[in-house]
Amino acid sequence: MKKNSISEFELERQDFKIKLKRGANGVGPAIQYEDPQIIAYAPSPNAMSAGGAPALQAGSASSTEMEIKSPMIGTFYRAPSPEAGNYVEIGTEVNPDTVVCIIEAMKVMNEIKAEVRGIITQTTVENAKPVEFGQPMFKIRPL
Repeated sequence: MKKNSISEFELERQDFKIKLKRGANGVGPAIQYEDPQIIAYAPSPNAMSAGGAPALQAGSASSTEMEIKSPMIGTFYRAPSPEAGNYVEIGTEVNPDTVVCIIEAMKVMNEIKAEVRGIITQTTVENAKPVEFGQPMFKIRPL
C-alpha cells in the first residue's frame, strides 16, 4: 500500500467485505472484516519496522542471532519462480535491501527484504508453505 501510495482499499463480494486502511503515521495497517467467520488482526506498531517491513527481533537460540519474521499471512516462496535459484541460502551475506523471499498474499507477490546486514544462519519455513504474521522465516547473524 505504501509503495503504491494507497491509504485505503475496500473489497466487497457477495457476503464478504474487507477494508484495509493505513495507519495515520503509515506504520501499521488497520484491517476490518465484516464476515464473522474471518478472524481479523491488526499488527501492533512495534511488531513492524517504520517502513512496514518485517520486524527483526533477537532470536531465542543465540543472543547474537536475530529472526526475520513474516510481515503478513501468505505463502512463503524462497525463489522468484520454480525454475530460478533461491534468493538466499545458509551462509549468504545480505544487506538491508537484499530480497530474501516472496510472500504471496491475495494473488500478489510481496518481496521481503532482510532489513539488516548479516549472514543467513537458518531457514525456518519450507518452500511453498503457509506463513502466519510474525512467524520466523530466517535466522540471521548481524554484521
